[in-house]
Amino acid sequence: MTFSPLELTLLLLGSAVLGVVAFRMMHLPPMLGYLAVGILIGPHALGLAEQSETTDGLAEFGVVFLMFSIGLEFSLAKLKAMRTIVFGLGLAQVVFTIIATMLFGWAIATQLPAALHISWQASFALGGALAMSSTAIVVKMLTERLELESEHGRKIIGILLFQDLAVVPLLILIPSLGERPDALVETLAWAGVKAIIVLALLLFFGQKMMRSWFTIVVKRRSQELFMLNLLLVTLGAAWITERAGLSLALGAFVAGMLISETEYKHQVEEDIKPFRDVLLGLFFITIGMLLNVKLVMANWWLVLVLLAGPVLLKFALIAGLSKLFGASDGVSMRTGLALAQAGEFGFVLLNLAAGHNLMDSQVVQVVLASMVLSMLLAPFIIAQSDKIVMKFSSNEWMMQSLQLTKIASRTMSTNKHVIVCGFGRSGQSLATLLTEEKIDYHALDLDPERVQEAQTAGAQVSYGDAARRESLVAAGIYRASAIVITYADTRSALKVLHLVHELTPSLPVIVRSHDDTDLDLLKQAGAAEVVPELMEGSLMLASHALVMLGVPLRRVVHRVQVAREERYASLRGYFHGMSDVDEEADMERLHSVTLNGNAPCVGRSLGSLDVHASGAEVASIRRGKSGVEVTPDTTLQAGDVVVLRGGADAVNRAEQRLTR
Repeated sequence: MTFSPLELTLLLLGSAVLGVVAFRMMHLPPMLGYLAVGILIGPHALGLAEQSETTDGLAEFGVVFLMFSIGLEFSLAKLKAMRTIVFGLGLAQVVFTIIATMLFGWAIATQLPAALHISWQASFALGGALAMSSTAIVVKMLTERLELESEHGRKIIGILLFQDLAVVPLLILIPSLGERPDALVETLAWAGVKAIIVLALLLFFGQKMMRSWFTIVVKRRSQELFMLNLLLVTLGAAWITERAGLSLALGAFVAGMLISETEYKHQVEEDIKPFRDVLLGLFFITIGMLLNVKLVMANWWLVLVLLAGPVLLKFALIAGLSKLFGASDGVSMRTGLALAQAGEFGFVLLNLAAGHNLMDSQVVQVVLASMVLSMLLAPFIIAQSDKIVMKFSSNEWMMQSLQLTKIASRTMSTNKHVIVCGFGRSGQSLATLLTEEKIDYHALDLDPERVQEAQTAGAQVSYGDAARRESLVAAGIYRASAIVITYADTRSALKVLHLVHELTPSLPVIVRSHDDTDLDLLKQAGAAEVVPELMEGSLMLASHALVMLGVPLRRVVHRVQVAREERYASLRGYFHGMSDVDEEADMERLHSVTLNGNAPCVGRSLGSLDVHASGAEVASIRRGKSGVEVTPDTTLQAGDVVVLRGGADAVNRAEQRLTR
């Protein structure tokens, strides 16, 4: 079918919405929904859309913004802290995957039909594509499983970080491989020279200009100007590298890397995210449109071979390399299982290789199908990784038992102690105060380096997951006097509270949270006390200010105690402005509603209006220059200012009750 650019864009956006909704309902990554939609509406299925300048342009911009986001994550400090994993394990994984793919391609070349023969250049490009793993799927799964800070989680993140960095030279190398064999060396050399010159110019002049230019823009205090400037910098750097004969994505990566060194990094990340996610989704739709389902079905045996082969190869390779770098069998296997699938950048590199005629279209089709299937399987493999490791790792049970035995041996002689969940800055501050008060404690943390450093210094801390029943039992939960969760992670805190309720229901649990959003949820789950750090920070700031203004200390302490006893009711919610960006629409806020003479609520009592049914509440009422007591019998008058408290939707419903 023939569509105008606008009609085609609307088709892609509408299909994307439906695909993401469907895959979200199945608890699968949205990226797989984009791929499925692309396959369905593509020229090889329903035939609603086909590759065109419009789709190619949208796809290219998606890759540009993805590389820009990767550049923002490029931190020299982060790389230095993880250099052994990133440049050791990560480098080895990418290099050996490419070498293994090239050897495999050479070995089976004589066994395949002539139409499916692949050159060493194609094998190199294919190896680069297969070396990539899905950052989106893996990080999402690790976050949900609370494993980002675990030993295998750190190795996985380190390898993913190098894979992202490896894309940059591959974006330069793969197009050069498409040149004539006799001119290959010259082409690679010239591409390398151009890359060095352009990168040197961008990094040298860009580093000096970026901070000062962003400072000028920010001082204008215009969100619109900031966004325009961000798009100009991103696309401008991409244009420079393209004019130099390199890729658009390379320039975008450099632009992100330059901005990452400024103090505006986090604001840029938030502003660029909508563009990146939408355009990247459209890129995955165009990738799905390339897949010829009929051709894949005709070569199903080859698809299965290319599915099983790379997945098993990457698992064995990554697990083996992790073992060589000192990891245990369990950690090595978990790392290999998490990274065995294909990734987003694999599609980028495969598409690039196909565009430069490095591979036959049939090879591209079967490889593309196998990569999509591997990503579909990835969430299920990661979810079952513990069972797989326990079944095939003979010493995993012994290692976990040894770990629990170590925790138990350190806590065996303690009684009435405090179990500290998390030994970050808050946990260590708590431990210091407990030690000064001569109260025993034992901490559990998932950062092996931190645990080792703290143990060497004499701290009572062990490597263990506080959200696991066995770890809490080994830490002496039956003899403990309290548990303190020192990290602000509601999901993990709820798991700990559930376990405590099962094991020792009377044991008090003190929970730290970021703000008051989940305060009621945590209290209902059994938390004895919830400490929202933003609310406590506000209380401390206010108390110091009141004391300095001459308010008696006893009165200040009393006010703080009342605020805590009321569970911060008087402090909950605040007036939102344009600079406030809520991650959740139901985040509690304050909103003022001025009643005019025509408002239907004028002359009626609050009780008769039943404002609470909307999900919000009346926090206060101002009449003239004074306040009015809020009771069900309070009668509203024209000119009153009613301050509502609740989530955005609830406040809107309550306002409608008052004004319509």
